[in-house]
Amino acid sequence: MTSRAPAADRPAPPPAPPADSRPAGPAAPRHGITRRQRLRRDRTLLLMTLPAVGLLLVFTYVPLLGNVVAFQDYDVYGGGITGSAFVGFENFAAVFGDARFWEVVGNTLSITAVQLLLFFPIPIALALLLNSVMSGRLRTLVQSVLYLPHFFSWVLVVTVFQQMLGGAGLIAQLLRRHGVEGFDLMTDPTLFKYLLTAQSVWKDAGWGVIVFLAALSAVSDELYEAAAVDGAGRWRRMWHVTLPALRPVIALLLVLRVGDSLSVGFEQILLQRDAVGVGVSEVLDTYVWFRGIRSGDFSYAAAAGLVKGLFSLGMVLLANKAAHKLGEQGVYAK
Repeated sequence: MTSRAPAADRPAPPPAPPADSRPAGPAAPRHGITRRQRLRRDRTLLLMTLPAVGLLLVFTYVPLLGNVVAFQDYDVYGGGITGSAFVGFENFAAVFGDARFWEVVGNTLSITAVQLLLFFPIPIALALLLNSVMSGRLRTLVQSVLYLPHFFSWVLVVTVFQQMLGGAGLIAQLLRRHGVEGFDLMTDPTLFKYLLTAQSVWKDAGWGVIVFLAALSAVSDELYEAAAVDGAGRWRRMWHVTLPALRPVIALLLVLRVGDSLSVGFEQILLQRDAVGVGVSEVLDTYVWFRGIRSGDFSYAAAAGLVKGLFSLGMVLLANKAAHKLGEQGVYAK
């Protein structure tokens, strides 16, 4: 029989190789799968987005190439884009030196300010009211009624307001029977901004309500229950639970609205432009349309439209930076 050697006399096992000396295998993907695997996994979704991407390219990005006419003395019949003379920044100098252009800019900003102050808070208030309604059926009914005008065209919206508030409308006829003459809000220049805002509220407030209600649906009921246990009433729960949940969505929509400040409803104003006069109803979109399409001054109109686009881009960047300062993400993160 062989006897086992004492533990002290046994040879020590070889040391394990350091981690760095181990043979390196293929590097693991950063997110667990390779780019080719992600494309194969999401190929159905990518194919579904191709029509939308194609429409965006054809009707948005390709027409951007036409902005070259802003730097030309463009003549649609004398050579087109390739045959028109290049004039540099002369059209932009004409735009900035045109007093009428700045009057239109001021008018556009004033209409936007009225709509921002009077229209923007209404969907938030309606969403808060609907969120406090306990009956699901009543909430769905009111939401559907509010959202229905969003599908109406501006022709129909203006017609409805004309039949109600015009000189031959329902209210004017009712007042005429009681001896009151001269009621016609549709042709009153002093009320035109508020008329536009009322039409926008009736048409698009329902869409905003849906956006804010979707944000409120993500709020946990436990937060409301905890606030109620702590003694918070209805108003305190709305102030400390509901409104903080809406802050990111409010900041996002506000940034987009500020960036769109120079784009006031073109079709809406064009339908009512002659009724109240050009002085109070002319905005940048209608001004560019009449100057470019009706008068044939395509180079000037293109320069004015390009100035508007650059100004709107700057407004988006400034508003988004302000949202970051307030702790919100805005349109994009830092």
